[in-house]
Amino acid sequence: MNIRLRWLRDKLNALNIQGMIVSNPVNIKYLTNINAEGELLITRKENVFITDGRYIEEVNSALTIGDGVVVCDRKNMMREDYENHFIFCETVGFEEGYVTFEKYKYMKQLYKVNDFVETEHIIEKQRILKEKEEIEAIEKACQLTDECFSHIVKYIQKGMTERQIADEIEQYFKQNGADGLAFETIVASGENSSKPHSLVTDRKIQSGDIILMDFGCRYHGYCADMTRTIFVDKMSDHMKKVYDLVLRNQENVLQEMKENANLKTISKMVENDFQMYHCDLIHALGHGVGLEIHELPVISSRRDFFLKENMVLAVEPGIYIPGKFGIRIEDTVKLTKNGCIKLTNSEKNYIIIS
Repeated sequence: MNIRLRWLRDKLNALNIQGMIVSNPVNIKYLTNINAEGELLITRKENVFITDGRYIEEVNSALTIGDGVVVCDRKNMMREDYENHFIFCETVGFEEGYVTFEKYKYMKQLYKVNDFVETEHIIEKQRILKEKEEIEAIEKACQLTDECFSHIVKYIQKGMTERQIADEIEQYFKQNGADGLAFETIVASGENSSKPHSLVTDRKIQSGDIILMDFGCRYHGYCADMTRTIFVDKMSDHMKKVYDLVLRNQENVLQEMKENANLKTISKMVENDFQMYHCDLIHALGHGVGLEIHELPVISSRRDFFLKENMVLAVEPGIYIPGKFGIRIEDTVKLTKNGCIKLTNSEKNYIIIS
């Protein structure tokens, strides 16, 4: 049995939970490397992956004998097959953060579960600490993202639309070895940059614009996340002051991030500094990065959380002035005992294109 499935069984046993239904496909991939539609059952005797017959070959190719996973074709299963999986389990766990109430009722009836219990995100919490192979994949994704930024800065010209720039970013990743986008690219120019999650539009780049670009690729399933804010022809004194404030705080955060540092304290430090200049941090200061672009932990003054070695996070302070402009600077970093290592290394000093 693979080490992650063995860990999950030990964790469930410690919680006095005899079985579990894993429905979240990201968690299934993390535990088994299976990237196909289906449900993973952790029963008293075995681990069972139930899927559609169309995916059987793909699933079997992702598994080895040592993984200890039995693959079942849903089409060949009888009603009693479902009911027998948890027949000797007093309690069975489910993913309360992923399963809808409708799905919860359906699974409870289908598997004849006596006591369905919440598992309190145990898999997501385990995913916070990255293994060597995971970090290597994220490092490669970040390298490709840095290289894409170098390309895109040279590519952008006045008169281009936000959509053209976003399309070029996606094409670059496709042509240079990435799996694809880690998330939908944000290219926000001019007044659109004041919206933290602005949708890409057909607005044309013009002189005096700010261009905020939040993007990253996926490599072997793992994500990179980076934001850079650049300027066209010039930057006003107001823009410069806001940029300096954001950059200074981002660099200060990176200096503070090390094992046992408190994310609540770090986030409060940024909020306080922003408020001194009559600005607000209107979103979380950052988040974990891995198989998903937003993972635990969340960097926020509302959450008490202590950092540990081998966590990977994105740090993204930003200031947004409605109807005028916004500035965000973001890097993906890896935690060590004594500090953090930037995995995205693109230039953060003023970049002014013409």
